[in-house]
Amino acid sequence: MHLLPRMTRALLAFFAAATMSFAWAAGKDDPIKVVYHFDAGFEQATKGLRNIKNHLDVDPKTKIVVVAHAQGVQFLLDGAVNATGNPFNIPVEELAARGVEFRVCEITLKSNKIDPKKLLPQTKLVPSGVVEIGRLQAKEGFAYLKP
Repeated sequence: MHLLPRMTRALLAFFAAATMSFAWAAGKDDPIKVVYHFDAGFEQATKGLRNIKNHLDVDPKTKIVVVAHAQGVQFLLDGAVNATGNPFNIPVEELAARGVEFRVCEITLKSNKIDPKKLLPQTKLVPSGVVEIGRLQAKEGFAYLKP
C-alpha cells in the first residue's frame, strides 16, 4: 500500500532531476552576457577597458555591453585621453571590433549639455543608463560588473 506513493515520488524526483539536467545542458554553451557599468570618469574607464579586454581574452564568446552615464560618458567623447595621454578611442575601437557595445545615457548628455555628435562613432544612445542596466539584468539575463 505504501509502495505506490513512494514509487510515484521517486519517479517525480527522477523526472524533475532529468528536466533540470537537460535545461542546464541546453544552456551551458550559451555565451555569458555581462553589462559593465561606467559612471565615475577616466580612472574607472581606464581600469574597466582593461578588465573588458582581459575578460574577452579569457572568454571571447562573452557578450559585453558597456553602459555609461554621469561622469562615465567622458571617455566616450572624441578627443578624450587617459592620465598618461593615451586616447580612449583606440581601445574602444578595438573592443567594438570584438563585439563590445557601448551605450550612453541620453539624460546625462542633455543635463550636461553634451552634443551627441561629440561621441565616438561606436556608441549608441539609450534613454537612461540606469534603466538600460536594469533592463539588461532583469529582461536579458546579463550579469552586472562595475570596475
